[in-house]
Amino acid sequence: MSSTLELALFSCLLLGFRHGFDYDHLAAISDITSVQRNWREGMKLGLLYALGHALTVALLGSAVIFLHLSLPAHLDALSERLVGATLILLAIYVLVTFLRRKPGSEHHHPIPRSRIALLISGARYTSWQVRRRFNPSTPQPEPFAFQYNRSSVFVVGIIHGLGAETPSQLLLFLLAANLGGTSRGFIGLLSFIIGLLMMNTLMTASASGIFAGATNRPRIQTVVTSLTAAYSFIIGAIFLFGISDKLPPLLH
Repeated sequence: MSSTLELALFSCLLLGFRHGFDYDHLAAISDITSVQRNWREGMKLGLLYALGHALTVALLGSAVIFLHLSLPAHLDALSERLVGATLILLAIYVLVTFLRRKPGSEHHHPIPRSRIALLISGARYTSWQVRRRFNPSTPQPEPFAFQYNRSSVFVVGIIHGLGAETPSQLLLFLLAANLGGTSRGFIGLLSFIIGLLMMNTLMTASASGIFAGATNRPRIQTVVTSLTAAYSFIIGAIFLFGISDKLPPLLH
């Protein structure tokens, strides 16, 4: 293995580790862990988010390696806005969920539905009222309830993976493939994913520990949760307006 190829593979690992600490990862993992009842649930769902993100990286990286082509430039801009929109929705969900919880009910009261879920339920109910005028036997729809569960956080991770890969990151996989063949390209891709999962595991463990430790301290929990929602909303707005390049790097 040439020194140039070794450097490319090592760069993939470091870049994956660095990428795992991006603004969108920090916001999403904080959002997900902040509304869980204990450290174990936070870890489980936070890691599912990371796995969903890794799946997107694997698919995009494989396409680059096989086709030897970079992704369209406009995909980054479109995906960045999609990530921003999800962060804003997650911020609203976290804040509304926290505010609607009853004091002392963290372990027994079910997590309430978000405003988005209420709006969807309202639309379903309105549609049912219209349809039952023509068909009285039309069954009433069940209330829509979005919650952070395995499927939802995995999908959020997949969406964020679409907006997180810059051309320079993908070109590293292509460089590794050109220097050492397709198999080396996949080693580079695997190195990136390992670095990504390592960082996100550390972040999830830290965030879950912070929120679990604040469960029995209402004032601290209020401050931490409010800051989490505000951070997610601000970062989401920055991504939505396509100015994320103005943000300073979190890791140099």
